[in-house]
Amino acid sequence: MMQGISHRPAGRIDGPKAFQAAFAVSRETLDRLTIYANLLSRWQKTINLVAPSTLSDVWHRHFADSAQLLEHAPTGAAHVLDVGSGAGFPGLVLAIMAAEHGGTRHTLVESDTRKAAFLREVARETRVAVEILAQRIELPETAAKVGEVNCVTARALAPLPRLIPLLAPYFGANTVGLFLKGRDVAAELEEARRGWDLECQLLPSVTDAEARIVKLSGLRQKR
Repeated sequence: MMQGISHRPAGRIDGPKAFQAAFAVSRETLDRLTIYANLLSRWQKTINLVAPSTLSDVWHRHFADSAQLLEHAPTGAAHVLDVGSGAGFPGLVLAIMAAEHGGTRHTLVESDTRKAAFLREVARETRVAVEILAQRIELPETAAKVGEVNCVTARALAPLPRLIPLLAPYFGANTVGLFLKGRDVAAELEEARRGWDLECQLLPSVTDAEARIVKLSGLRQKR
């Protein structure tokens, strides 16, 4: 099952050893993430998966940034959905970290077929069971296939006023949304509240002093 963590990075995560110390992952998980990092570097030469300036800082900017969400995820979540997965952040990192515990279904939705192919290659090489859907999140057939989930994650997909309507079909009464957002999150949240009732916490990011984690629940459209 997907388990929350209490470990928080102390300083910059500059490689595998620092990541392991910060998040207390097993050797198997660390090996999987190392395979992931190597594949990312290789595929980046032909597909623009991440900003080139962040490639040398993958353990901090991408892996640790994604992994910090585990601390805030609902304990025992049976189904976790990641939308606009791109190169797999945060969804594939979370799936890799949860793999050693088992019991959680992870679904990644990425409409770009080339990026979806990359995600499948990482999943194959790391031997992590994850469902990858190369289709748009707003399509009725996507919602019909995925259904309501326990936790929804996203990073840099869309501002909250646009993101929330996209994800509402996947929210049940107890669903938690975890979204990695930048400095404009307060304004995004204020605008989103005009159309939606919701409970929200803005939590500090451990990888970027100006960023925030949006923890959202109780989502209901205003009438």
